[in-house]
Amino acid sequence: MNTQSLNSRQGNFQQKPTRLNVARRTAANYFISGLSILATLLVLAPLAAVLFYLIYKGASSLNLAFFTQIPAPVGETGGGMANAIIGSGIILLVASLMGIPVGIAAGVYLAEYGRGTMLGNAVRFTADVLNGVPSIVMGIAVYSLLVVQQKHFSALAGGVALAIMMVPTVTRTTEEMLATVPHAVREAALGLGVPKWRTVLSVSLRTASPGIITGCMLAFARVAGETAPLLFTAFGNQFWSLRMNEPIAALPLQIYVYAISPYDEWHRLAWAGSLVLIVLIMASVTLVRIYANRGVLKGGS
Repeated sequence: MNTQSLNSRQGNFQQKPTRLNVARRTAANYFISGLSILATLLVLAPLAAVLFYLIYKGASSLNLAFFTQIPAPVGETGGGMANAIIGSGIILLVASLMGIPVGIAAGVYLAEYGRGTMLGNAVRFTADVLNGVPSIVMGIAVYSLLVVQQKHFSALAGGVALAIMMVPTVTRTTEEMLATVPHAVREAALGLGVPKWRTVLSVSLRTASPGIITGCMLAFARVAGETAPLLFTAFGNQFWSLRMNEPIAALPLQIYVYAISPYDEWHRLAWAGSLVLIVLIMASVTLVRIYANRGVLKGGS
């Protein structure tokens, strides 16, 4: 190949794009950007619609009595859901303390130790099956295992039911997030003589912590509004009850009872309870996310 032909080819490669190509690329860029914005709006639209409708229906029923008083007797106006709000917090705290550590431990095993093993495949399959089990089935199972044996409903049984529902989501998210950690990071720690268990705790989990926390939040948000498992375990309570071995009120249960009642006053309180429930879930998830981001930034700095 002579020098003239080589220079001519290089000149062709270095030619500026024509106006038609520039216009075509610009149009494609705007088109894809528009589709991305439209997809984002479609995702946010249901949440915004539900939130605004709950505000429209329930905001007028919120007052101090709603957060400080227990439900009023049938036929009387007023009352609140203070016991249900506290009861939901207790049940969710128990469920998180049980389900999140077990889920993270199972995810660590699958990602770091159980790849390609028979036990790892069994754990992964079990997590996938549990993730698709209906919540009412989970409630019936815990009812048979705990409530029938104890011969009474309890907050502990409700927490166990929700914890079991949290485990598969946390497990699979932890596994996927640990799989994104580069092997070079692990090899660098191992090359410095750090034991593998220490590498997993200090390097792998720390690197994947934002994604793991997101998975925990998804699991928490999923079980926070569950009613069916609590019908068979916590059962509900119209009075103050903070003991773990007694029936306890919960916000989803109270909303369900009020929603199916024939009383307009209870329907009004059900809308208010629904608004409070979704706001509490959004607030807790946001706070955890902010704290996690601060922790990551401090660790990175």
